[in-house]
Amino acid sequence: MMRSSKVEQYEREFIVKNKLLKEGGHIISKSQPILELRGICKYFGGVHALEDVDLELYPNEVLALVGDNAAGKSTLIKIVAGVYHPNKGEILINGKEIEIHSTRAAMDLRIETVYQELALVNNLDVVENIFLGRPLTKFRWFVDRKSMVAKSIDILKRLKISIPSLNEPVQNLSGGQRQALAVGRTIAWSGKIVILDEPTAALGLEETKKVLALIKQLKEHGASIIVISHNLRHVFGVADRIIVLRGGRKVGSRIKSETSIDEIVKLITGSLEF
Repeated sequence: MMRSSKVEQYEREFIVKNKLLKEGGHIISKSQPILELRGICKYFGGVHALEDVDLELYPNEVLALVGDNAAGKSTLIKIVAGVYHPNKGEILINGKEIEIHSTRAAMDLRIETVYQELALVNNLDVVENIFLGRPLTKFRWFVDRKSMVAKSIDILKRLKISIPSLNEPVQNLSGGQRQALAVGRTIAWSGKIVILDEPTAALGLEETKKVLALIKQLKEHGASIIVISHNLRHVFGVADRIIVLRGGRKVGSRIKSETSIDEIVKLITGSLEF
């Protein structure tokens, strides 16, 4: 399909304004993307969940992924997280093509994902949840609780997360504290790419403010972040750039400072074409 002159004009303006380069049909920045997806397709039987989706995530960037239900957002991040394998397309980390066959492989690549369900164990305490499935050990076989406590204190302090006691079962924490804990533990494993799925869902106003501040702190600590959210005000509060999916296709890419909530809504609903 021929690209419209309007799309080409927008792309040229996008390149000039943001000092980007164009190479091989892909828009790239002068700094190499830490994560790049090219032509990603994912099929579930006859259902095309994703069709020819491109995505670039740059170092120390907050990228928002938005779209209506069934737009393909969750499927896309699950491909990056190693839950799904794409039927077509390429995944590159720091310019090198790789395959992510499992969630463990994603973790080994320092990709950490915080799903909306949080994956916390209610009857375990804060320290045990931070190191869930990956405890620190000494003498190869023994859990090093002392080191885990020290590292937990350091992480919570660095990210300004306030939790009354490290010995507290997480079932006694507020929704905001639980979300902060789930996000904060990505730092424990030196996550360079952090994926947050609806991080402010079901939170009150004050807890939402704290989680949004936490996303900015993750960026300050060197993480590159993908945020999925239906709340566009929250997106505009933290994102550097916004990608819009609709019906499994990428239909828009905007730098936050160059767009508006109204324009993003039009891209989501289809009343405005890229």
